[in-house]
Amino acid sequence: MKVSVILIMLLLFCNCKPLKIQHEVKKNADTLILWQHKDYIQDSVYGISLNKWYQEDFKNTKNKIIVATIDSQIDINHEDLKGKFWVNQNEIPNNGLDDDKNGYIDDTNGWNFIGVGDSNLQAFVNFEFVRILKKYKYDFENKDTIQLQNKPIYREYKRAFEKYLDDKKYYERYLKEENVLISAYYPAKDTLHYYFPNDDYTFKQLDSLYQLHKGVEKRFAERVDYDVPSERTFSDLIYYMRMIKRYNFTIEGMKSSSQHNDSIVHKLLNLNYDDRKKIKNYQLEKGYGNNNLNSDQRLNSHNTKVSSVLIGNRNNYKGVKGFHNNIYIMPLIISPFGDEYDKDIANAIYYAVDNGAKVINMSFSKQFSLDQDIVTQALQYAEKRNVLVVHTSGNASSNIDVTPFYPTDFSYLNNTELTQNLITVGSTSKRIDSTLVTPYSNYGKNNVDIFAPGEDIYVAIPDNQYTYDSGTSLAAPMVSGTAALIWLYYPNLTVQEVKKIIVESGITIDKKVVKPGTKNEMVPFSELCKSGKILNTYNAMKMAEELTKNK
Repeated sequence: MKVSVILIMLLLFCNCKPLKIQHEVKKNADTLILWQHKDYIQDSVYGISLNKWYQEDFKNTKNKIIVATIDSQIDINHEDLKGKFWVNQNEIPNNGLDDDKNGYIDDTNGWNFIGVGDSNLQAFVNFEFVRILKKYKYDFENKDTIQLQNKPIYREYKRAFEKYLDDKKYYERYLKEENVLISAYYPAKDTLHYYFPNDDYTFKQLDSLYQLHKGVEKRFAERVDYDVPSERTFSDLIYYMRMIKRYNFTIEGMKSSSQHNDSIVHKLLNLNYDDRKKIKNYQLEKGYGNNNLNSDQRLNSHNTKVSSVLIGNRNNYKGVKGFHNNIYIMPLIISPFGDEYDKDIANAIYYAVDNGAKVINMSFSKQFSLDQDIVTQALQYAEKRNVLVVHTSGNASSNIDVTPFYPTDFSYLNNTELTQNLITVGSTSKRIDSTLVTPYSNYGKNNVDIFAPGEDIYVAIPDNQYTYDSGTSLAAPMVSGTAALIWLYYPNLTVQEVKKIIVESGITIDKKVVKPGTKNEMVPFSELCKSGKILNTYNAMKMAEELTKNK
């Protein structure tokens, strides 16, 4: 079988390992490791100028502020995050009672909305487009489509069905190709051992050997359904091991990736999979879930990374430096393997607002929303209580003015803005040329407010380790950290004022850049977001100071 380019994803899965960097390298706070804190004039990189603020304007404050991270589970014991978690002073830990009467039992540091029982969680859930198909299947399946064409929900159902068919075809083929390589690995290794007793063959050696035999036994490599190990020829086995060597796959990495994609096919895309069986399905009741924020080692990495950008200890000469040591994190867990439930998103927002969070960071996104109204109502609730919500734009290289991404403050149906307290963030790199915008970042003249650093960001990962990572998920906490810093020093500003400050104080990029998702299509940076700017924390703090003086 010719292994398709789909396996490039396997290459990434197998070979992207955390980069362990010793603490000694981090002792100099101004190394290039934290490029995102640098200043364009001083350092020739479009960082957020946080270092400049600390050098010129930093002063102590007794104020404290809470940022809620609505995200995955988190490593609550990480050395760079310890002591920086919100503590519910009105709750007695682990007594099995709801001491503060807020509807959640023993919520001492946050809440896990996908928790099951006392310590587990629902790790696998459907994609949102699968939920849409499940909900409306009997309303629209085998019905007169001509009469349904003008119904918005039918158009969304149709869009979900097309997405489902595409993903199902893609991942089923992807999984099959992975399993072919896995099943061929040991037979190929045993066969080649005769010619290479030390198993020290290279890709070039295998390629030469394959060229000698492929003319005689060519047929197998052209077929996509020929995957029975006993029927493989010598050239087939060389072909597979050649592919494995070419991309430095390991049997462990391939098995792990196969398990990952098997879950996508049989759970996330499965119309018969009940992903809410153990969690209450009522719309907006309180109290479901549990207080365990760190029960699944597979799902605690993302929030650890995001939170380290915000609260990494600035004084311990280890790992990451956050925005300020007086910022505290309230972890609210809603992100499993699959798409988040709108119900969980809404309840997490309500929880954050009711329990004192001033900023809410949402570093997740999805292309469909089954219950956008309940999330919108939660965002409006937050706006009335002066809480800012920061959201990642997403990593699909898409124009989200055209292709919906949720959660959002925008109604795609009515083409209207629904709240004034949400900032959507795209991602930039440390390059200052035409590739300034990261190629994966979503964009939108109307629906992305501002860009911020989101590539090659040094972050904490579980087990007291650190790595570089990229994504709009890391651009969002740059904005959340800036908002928290503003309110630490200027607490009387309104949420609308803080949003305006962040958006208007950025650095204007007056040049053309490569449009995400294209190889060389050049567009003005101003066409990719509403402000045409990159976040600048120093400027934001200056503007906040000036606005406060004039109030």
